[in-house]
Amino acid sequence: METVLSLAIGIVFGSGIWLLLRPRSFQVLTGLMLMSYAVNLFIFAMGRLTVDQPPFTPAGSTPDPVLLADPVPQALVLTAIVIGFATTALYLVVMIGARGLTGTDHIDGEEPEA
Repeated sequence: METVLSLAIGIVFGSGIWLLLRPRSFQVLTGLMLMSYAVNLFIFAMGRLTVDQPPFTPAGSTPDPVLLADPVPQALVLTAIVIGFATTALYLVVMIGARGLTGTDHIDGEEPEA
C-alpha cells in the first residue's frame, strides 16, 4: 500500500508541475491546486496512517503513543486545505480580472503566433 500511495502522490505532483508549465492561466491554477493536494497527501501519510485510533489520550488512562494517532499532520493538512481554498479563490478573481483587462488568458498576455 505504501508503494501505491507513493506512486499516487508522485503522479499527482508531476501532473501539477506539467500543468504549471502550460501557457494558460487556468491550467496554471489547476497545477498549483494539484501540487498542494499532493503535498497534503504526503504530510497526512507521514503522520502514521492508523484506523480507529483516537488523536488524544482518553481521560483517565496512561498515554501510550503506539495506541494514538498523531494529531499534528491532521491539523497541518486541515489548515492547508483552508488556506488553499482561500488562495484559489483569490487566484480566480485575479485571473478573471486579468482576462477582462487583456482579453486573453495566456500567462504573458499574448496569444502565441502560429
